[in-house]
Amino acid sequence: MIESIVAVALVLGGLIFFHELGHFIAARAFGMGVTTFSLGFGPKIFGFTRGKTRYILSAIPLGGYVQLVAQDPDDTAPDDFPPETHFRLRPAWQRMIVVAAGPIFNFVLAWLLFWGLLAAEGRFEMLPIIGQVQKDSPAAVAGLAPGDVVTSLNGGPVANWDALSTAIRTSNGQPVKLTVSRDGKDETFVLTPTLRTVKNLFGEEETVPLVGIVASGKTRSVPLGAGSAAAEAVKQTWNVVVVTYTGILKLIERVVPLDSIGGPIMIAQMVSKQAGEGLGNVVALAALISVNLGVLNLLPIPVLDGGHLLFYAIEIIMRKPVSPRMRVLTTKIGLAFLIGLMLLATVNDIRRQLSISDG
Repeated sequence: MIESIVAVALVLGGLIFFHELGHFIAARAFGMGVTTFSLGFGPKIFGFTRGKTRYILSAIPLGGYVQLVAQDPDDTAPDDFPPETHFRLRPAWQRMIVVAAGPIFNFVLAWLLFWGLLAAEGRFEMLPIIGQVQKDSPAAVAGLAPGDVVTSLNGGPVANWDALSTAIRTSNGQPVKLTVSRDGKDETFVLTPTLRTVKNLFGEEETVPLVGIVASGKTRSVPLGAGSAAAEAVKQTWNVVVVTYTGILKLIERVVPLDSIGGPIMIAQMVSKQAGEGLGNVVALAALISVNLGVLNLLPIPVLDGGHLLFYAIEIIMRKPVSPRMRVLTTKIGLAFLIGLMLLATVNDIRRQLSISDG
């Protein structure tokens, strides 16, 4: 139990810290004043002042902020900060970089976590071993059997199950030649994929060519050097970004149900569960959450970083700041939306808990 609590605190606190660190470093790089760097909320654990900045650590690691000098139009700047350190007096492009640095640091953190994980454990991939042959499928008719190891497709080597699956799905229904290893001997089969309706990651139905084989689920670890691991980490981070943005679009289109939205309770449960599975699982989950945090903060919603970026972009285009009245109005709307979203996520989390308890 204590290990789970520590894991949750470290993951959530670390992700938020890194996000705020991005804002802080970018602001200081431009010579902007920072009055407060705060991590967490609730009872203050400790705090100290270094230079002109107050650093605070609070008990509950579910939030944080970097308070810049003269950050908002109606802010009064402390007397010991000269005008050249005021955030609102800086060019819009500099303010955009400072705001964008938080989400960018979340993506960088995800890349670093994936990199470390891949360098330490290698890349896990599913072996091209057939675990099940569906009844009356092209594979069953051709004579494929569970335990067959697919070694080549159309004369080319098969590295893993994903490569095999992708090649069949992109065959446009044309016949494919599979060579398998069975009992130490190679056998070749020609199969014509049939169109079948399946559900994708987001629950949408799509028609794709299939031959009726299911993976055995066996995996292997492919060792990676530092350079290869770094490149693979970029791919994994990008894939998670794409899936996250797609998921948000599917949520807006109501393809993904609203009751799938989760909040801090669900995140804490996921981290706690992965903590019991090992450090590697926690690191991978932290990378996924970090990407999600970066993507969500870049949404063009007032109050979020993306909303501020939108205001500054409009300022650059129109050559004047967005009117205070419009900022206040849109900020209130954005805040109401986020509060509603948080309430929905919390209700969903509680319902899941009650469902588990009833079960």
